[in-house]
Amino acid sequence: MKHVISWVDKRFPLTEFVKKELTEYPTPRNLSFWWNFGSLAGIVLVLQIITGIFLAMHYSPVASLAFDSVEHIMREVNYGWLIRFMHSTGASAFFLMIFIHMARTLYYGSYRAPRELMWWTGQGLLLLLMATAFMGYLLPWGQMSYWGAQVITSLFGAVPFLGDELVIWLRGDFTVGNATLTRFFSLHYLIPFIIVGAVVIHLVALHSVRSSNPSGINLADKNNIPFHPYFTIKDIFGVSVFFAVYSYFVFFQPNLLIEADNYIPANPMQTPAHIVPEWYFLPFYAILRAIPDLVGGVIAMGVSVMIFAAMPYLDRSKIPGGARYRPFYRVMFYLFMIDVLILGYVGAHPPEGFLVILGQGATFFYFGSFALLPFLSKWEEAWLRKKGLPAEVEALLASEQVQQLDRRHSREDRRKNSTETSGDDGNE
Repeated sequence: MKHVISWVDKRFPLTEFVKKELTEYPTPRNLSFWWNFGSLAGIVLVLQIITGIFLAMHYSPVASLAFDSVEHIMREVNYGWLIRFMHSTGASAFFLMIFIHMARTLYYGSYRAPRELMWWTGQGLLLLLMATAFMGYLLPWGQMSYWGAQVITSLFGAVPFLGDELVIWLRGDFTVGNATLTRFFSLHYLIPFIIVGAVVIHLVALHSVRSSNPSGINLADKNNIPFHPYFTIKDIFGVSVFFAVYSYFVFFQPNLLIEADNYIPANPMQTPAHIVPEWYFLPFYAILRAIPDLVGGVIAMGVSVMIFAAMPYLDRSKIPGGARYRPFYRVMFYLFMIDVLILGYVGAHPPEGFLVILGQGATFFYFGSFALLPFLSKWEEAWLRKKGLPAEVEALLASEQVQQLDRRHSREDRRKNSTETSGDDGNE
């Protein structure tokens, strides 16, 4: 094995790459278990790709055969039921990991400079994941799948001038049918591999600026420890807990998050009483319905997803640690999380009576939180400095200033040395 590794190292820097990016990668020693969910999302992505490949071997992307092929997988393929339930449960698990990962980033302010690109690549991953999930939802060809695709694709008709043509282009026909199913299956199979490439870009951005930590300050080298074995053990524990919970839902509650109507073959002549998307789309679906105008609702739904990309510029406070040392931001964060849950509840029920007003109020608070953040962050910072920052925050700020000064001095020394070297070369 040593000879093999040596042979590879002469032709490809395998050992150097493993040491630099994996085993000896410097990691802040104070990371909590909230930092586990990024790696958990990567593991779920691998699970989804593997189970998806096996499902594609037996699935028929034809309108007349799609529903029966899913039943064939469930009833006649060896362990087909297990692969199918692993895939359907894994979709929910993937979104749950991503949402928790995003919530941790928002809570600790990990989107701040110099991590803006890392945050934006994460936003791109979320959009790709949403597109993949939406296209995969049509594939069982059940009642909820069919009518959900019919409603969502029709929303693109609100685009000025190009709306009708865009809807036909998405569906491949005037209505959701065989052409829609074929192209959705193709893209649902393809995009996960694009997501893998986007994950690599996300990790490169992460390793370029190093991982954030609960303090909000880039720690000095002496406060970092190698990723292996310290954090590999920590991640293994998180993975063990995840698989215990994941296995429970796969084996005992696989249909908990699947609509019963989706076990009825798609029927274009019979509309379900209440069309409901998957749970991870419910808050955005509630925002869509809260706006009386169709165009305004579509715009609001799109902005509700994209607005997170503006967080590095909306949050103007220089207090480190995110919500950890900022009481007003912490309150706003918890209220925002509650608001998202309320939107999810509203989206899961028919828009009737009090739920209409509740959905509109929750939508107003959703966007109001982002609009208020620039003013709140500056006012909160001024208030905290006037009141007197905690000793821990003062120490963190002083540490950051010292690190910035050291980096400035090192740059000046390098510039001075390079100037002297070039001068000596000229004299020679």
